[in-house]
Amino acid sequence: MTVVTESLSDPLSGNTADVIVVGAGPAGSTTAYHLAKAGLDVLLLEKTAFPREKVCGDGLTPRAVKQLVAMGIDISEEAGWLRNKGLRIIGGGVRLQLDWPDLASFPDYGLVRKRDDFDEQLARQAQKAGARLYERCNVSGPVVDDRTGRITGVTAKLGEDKREVTFHAPLVVAADGNSTRLSLAMGLHRREDRPMGVAVRTYFTSPRHDDDYLESWLELWDRRGAQDRLLPGYGWIFGMGDGTSNVGLGVLNTSAAFKELDWREILKAWCASMPEDWGYTPDNMTGPIRGAALPMAFNRQPHYTRGLLLVGDAGGLVNPFNGEGIAYAMESGALAAEVVVQAHSRATPAQRELALQRYPRVLKDTYGGYYTLGRAFVKLIGNPKVMQIAAQRGLTHPMLMKFTLKLLANLTDPTGGDAMDRIINGLSRVAPKA
Repeated sequence: MTVVTESLSDPLSGNTADVIVVGAGPAGSTTAYHLAKAGLDVLLLEKTAFPREKVCGDGLTPRAVKQLVAMGIDISEEAGWLRNKGLRIIGGGVRLQLDWPDLASFPDYGLVRKRDDFDEQLARQAQKAGARLYERCNVSGPVVDDRTGRITGVTAKLGEDKREVTFHAPLVVAADGNSTRLSLAMGLHRREDRPMGVAVRTYFTSPRHDDDYLESWLELWDRRGAQDRLLPGYGWIFGMGDGTSNVGLGVLNTSAAFKELDWREILKAWCASMPEDWGYTPDNMTGPIRGAALPMAFNRQPHYTRGLLLVGDAGGLVNPFNGEGIAYAMESGALAAEVVVQAHSRATPAQRELALQRYPRVLKDTYGGYYTLGRAFVKLIGNPKVMQIAAQRGLTHPMLMKFTLKLLANLTDPTGGDAMDRIINGLSRVAPKA
């Protein structure tokens, strides 16, 4: 796909916009889509060219599906999407299948789609809405007003020749992922008191590729030594519907083993323990093992300062309960766009700033209490023995596991739900919104 070739010599045609969005992942493309739909002039800057790969489980819960529907994405099977009914949980010698809950607020199905294709679909949808997408546009830093300290644009290297360009806008959205060089350049550093996860995954040709359920293994065993060792993590197997399975594992930095183990080797060993006819062998591996960090529970704050808004992984929006990032990337993008649109309509700089300062409060009102519960959960399961006991005892109680699924996947009706919904919503409301 070719890069947009607008003239960059004319500051009114190419270099200036109402909003610059840095990064065309799910967070950035969703932000740009909603801004453009509202009539704002948006520049969407992506450092690579589509299609491009990202480390991900490729499984989408109903929360993410809702956001895709809101963007008008064709999620039919004919368009290449694989639907799933729920989550299969394995642990403690028990195998339990749980359907996604039947809710008014969310659909009752999830989806699977590879990230290289998924991200491009969202970016193209933002383009169709009117956003100006520049691929191979590597943002090198912010442009800051010396008088006010506000960000007023970004510098970048554009195209294969890495031509230096400058883009200007009164607002910039950092959607540049966990590394978020733009946020760091603006002095926003990661909070060390917030959990960080790591995910590693690969793909295998497998007869298990066509599966109605996402599969999660709550006990992750290292059987390479003389004695089996229970590790502080979980594994997943997601059928892709294209002849392959996405197989991976996640681990939290709250565990003592976080830094000492080579998780790529652990993944290889875990796959080797699987039944041979599943095909999770080196000969069937279709790509390398890749890893990525999962920034959780608002690990970078504030989410708005001096003209810069943080969305998705740049703001640490990953759910600490389950490591899900795409849904929260897209939701935060939609929330940021709504705030920016309202601010854009204000008549004075003071009124615009007042509207923009609402964004961090919106995020905390939406997720703050729930993420506080998630941080407590992360500390608890950092002990693998606790995880083992929970798996062995909890999985034998289907009603308890139904409640757990709603809690971990953050799938409740905010009003008019059942008793489980009311308990989860009540806990989230009373927990501190830090």
